[in-house]
Amino acid sequence: MCSDFTHLSFSNSFAQLGQEFFSRVKPTPLVKPQRLIHANSAAAGLLDIAKENISANNFTAVFSGKQLLPGADPLAMLYGGHQFGHWVPQLGDGRAIMLGELTNAQDEKWEIQLKGSGQTPYSRDGDGRAVLRSTIREYLCSEAMHGLNIPTTRALCIIGSDDEVYRENIETAAILTRLAPSHIRFGSFEVFYYRNQFAHIKTLADYVLAQHYPELVNHEQPYLAMLEEVIERTASLIASWQGVGFCHGVMNSDNMSILGLTLDYGPFGFMEAFDPKYICNLSDYQGRYAYNEQPQIGLFNVSCLAQAMLPLFDDDPEQAAELAKEKLSGYQEKYENYFSLLMQRKLGLTNSQAKDRVLINDLFTLMTEDKTDFSILFRRLCDFSTTETASNTAIRDLFMQREAFDSWATQYRERLLSENSNDAQRAERMKQINPKFILRNYMAEIAIRKAEDEQDYSEIDKLMTLLQTPFAEHPEHEAYAGFPPDWADNISVSCSS
Repeated sequence: MCSDFTHLSFSNSFAQLGQEFFSRVKPTPLVKPQRLIHANSAAAGLLDIAKENISANNFTAVFSGKQLLPGADPLAMLYGGHQFGHWVPQLGDGRAIMLGELTNAQDEKWEIQLKGSGQTPYSRDGDGRAVLRSTIREYLCSEAMHGLNIPTTRALCIIGSDDEVYRENIETAAILTRLAPSHIRFGSFEVFYYRNQFAHIKTLADYVLAQHYPELVNHEQPYLAMLEEVIERTASLIASWQGVGFCHGVMNSDNMSILGLTLDYGPFGFMEAFDPKYICNLSDYQGRYAYNEQPQIGLFNVSCLAQAMLPLFDDDPEQAAELAKEKLSGYQEKYENYFSLLMQRKLGLTNSQAKDRVLINDLFTLMTEDKTDFSILFRRLCDFSTTETASNTAIRDLFMQREAFDSWATQYRERLLSENSNDAQRAERMKQINPKFILRNYMAEIAIRKAEDEQDYSEIDKLMTLLQTPFAEHPEHEAYAGFPPDWADNISVSCSS
């Protein structure tokens, strides 16, 4: 690893596309003294930054945008998007600035983006700042998702200040440094489609192919192949969200990654008491992005992308539309296959049988009726015994309808025995897919309160350790694997979160 990260040199391949795709703008430093609130050594390793160099004074200067390294070419990306189903013609990075990209020793490129680094031409009436509260939430959740093996942007560090930011209340400002191979969104294509700037769509698609899907460049129909790959990744991503009870909260097309990453953490939430109609975003009045709606919203979003790419598929608009429809028609099956396989693994099954869907649906029905805690149930199911009914008491106690659970447990036991399942071996497998720890809202809230009220960041550090290894036992932190406290019911998150 590099002994001094200031020797790293930026490049910016996206900036070479031309200013139709972005606006050049330099970060606006925080006014009051900056302080490093927390840094993620795992993410720093992606940039070949040694752990001991994180404490260097200029680390904070560089990753707050105060000091630009050689080759940095700061810019804010242009995009549009469908927000809550309605087309918004111009959005863009209103409070995020991309410094450029760093290439590590493995020849991996990582875009470095500063979220909360000041106004850009796309800020509209916003101040371009992020608050400490929301920054902590994204920092923790992006790493929690990585720990769960779910594709996501990464979080390098939080840099804070006493600068005041006005939201519902006066809060303090912070900057989140996040990393991704690319921050290009579906809305990056849409904005040019609705402007009838089809040449720009081709330029952007060629860039994405060359940078991120090089195996498709020489495909007979590279743009259709790229769409199919994005559909595949999106279906897989949302299935993985559903499998851990994660709700994004703002699944607008401008928040969907062209690489199938979880992007833009705002009012997210991990479902606790199981409710298919769970809405994590207080601002989502119609429940558009509820838990059970996410798979279909994924289809809506890839359809928006497909529409934006139509000019690339064929000169004949009708033929282009038919080609796109053919690719989109495969989304539902792809999603169902990913989700079915995931549920099979979550239940410890090693093969697929015809009645598995009934077994899974019956379990979800029970969970819905009894508001069973999603994560606790699946973790306890890891220790389900096929030989000693009394050993399953801890699982049974999660349900009010005990006899209904007993009936389901009988079906589950028979299903396991049909493939000669070994309890110990199955438990070991299941504990690698059913996390013991998730980022519950109350956990983030404790970290936020300590940081805001006491400038105590120890809770962030503790949670990062748990969330980066969520399948491990961590017996010293058993309380974090239990039910949320009663006061957690009063926590709500909205688009300001």
